[in-house]
Amino acid sequence: MDTIIWLANFPVTHGYAMVFIAGFSLMGLFAQSFRSIGRRSQLSVIREREGLPEPDAAGSGRRVFAHIQRTFFRILTAVLATSLVLGILSLIGVPATSAYIFENGQPAVATREGDFVTFTTATGETYTLPDDFFTPSMYPDRDAYVPSDAELVVRYLPSHPQAYVIDTSHLAD
Repeated sequence: MDTIIWLANFPVTHGYAMVFIAGFSLMGLFAQSFRSIGRRSQLSVIREREGLPEPDAAGSGRRVFAHIQRTFFRILTAVLATSLVLGILSLIGVPATSAYIFENGQPAVATREGDFVTFTTATGETYTLPDDFFTPSMYPDRDAYVPSDAELVVRYLPSHPQAYVIDTSHLAD
């Protein structure tokens, strides 16, 4: 479950960018994934009009490749549509992954320098990760004021420390 939350946390923590990337990419992906198999190229139309024979050798291979390509684009469309939904949820303040990370995460002391949070895990590795202005990684109070010079407590997933939240219950009132 940690891996799924870690993967879903990327579009959540980069919500503003994901809305634009997924929104514009989906238009082209829908076109690629739902185009017809039997669509003929312009070259085939010209060959037919001029009475030239159609090459037979590449016909079945082209169909198989077109099917594989459409399947790939449909999977990619589903992934980007999910990223779009997660990005929108994070922009409106829904804690899509934050609650899970808060409940199952391991606490660590952190510092905040500008838009970055730096903390050291229990294994001794130090991580410096972004804390986006539009989709802050804070829980339970997403709108809490976090001073840049204060020590913070973050909770991170031990198997994936890139998925973290700032624990706002430890902030001074």
